[in-house]
Amino acid sequence: MSVFHFQRFDVRNDLSAMKVNTDGVLLGAVTDVFPEDRSVLDIGTGTGTIALMLAQRLGDLSDNFLVHAIDIDEPSAAEASANFVDSPWNSSLRAFRMGLKEFSMPDSPGEAAYDLVVSNPPYFDSSLKAPSERRNNARHVGDPEDGTGVEALSYREVLEYSMSHLRPGGRVAVVLPSDQEKALLRHARMRGFVPWKILRVKSVPRKAVSRIIVQFRRKGECPEAVEEEISIMDEKGRHTLQYISLVKDYLLSSTFSR
Repeated sequence: MSVFHFQRFDVRNDLSAMKVNTDGVLLGAVTDVFPEDRSVLDIGTGTGTIALMLAQRLGDLSDNFLVHAIDIDEPSAAEASANFVDSPWNSSLRAFRMGLKEFSMPDSPGEAAYDLVVSNPPYFDSSLKAPSERRNNARHVGDPEDGTGVEALSYREVLEYSMSHLRPGGRVAVVLPSDQEKALLRHARMRGFVPWKILRVKSVPRKAVSRIIVQFRRKGECPEAVEEEISIMDEKGRHTLQYISLVKDYLLSSTFSR
């Protein structure tokens, strides 16, 4: 059994179509949580890593919170559920094998129920397909008219859902390739969201930005966006102090190359 060890929880990493990865870990570490947050939704949870990272911080702030995690891939949802049961926050984490279109907060259908929606959505709209069909579904934006029965999921669906399911003051956080930044920000504004924090991520300083992590709030609820940039590795192949400072509360020290 493949297990990824974090400081305060373990993640089984066998069944999920998408394994523990840097994008997810960064999103879980960067996304802000507030003391008043009580309900979170992780869309496309995979192994449940992001949900567990958020639960760690929420649990340090309050005993009264709930994190829902959904994934349309059945083995992924089952693995996330097992990881939740084995975690210190098992009573506050719930995984559902369900697509976004049919999901609503249990016992609150159609209500604006979440303080935070977070997602590492599929984003390779036109790139070369992966060999595994399940991995394709996890990594590529679906086409609702392609006849395969695979539900489309992208940042567009995440923002659409968030419009009606976020409480006042609620936030949305997503990670995407940097070449989708303009389209993401444009679509967000069309749906009433503006960027609150933008983190641009490079693999090494000399290379171009490869990922963006954007946290959104509704228009009128935040000042101008705070924009930052980090590199994961330095030119000698060591993790940068910037990266370590972001993930040091989650990853084991043995994970870092120094």
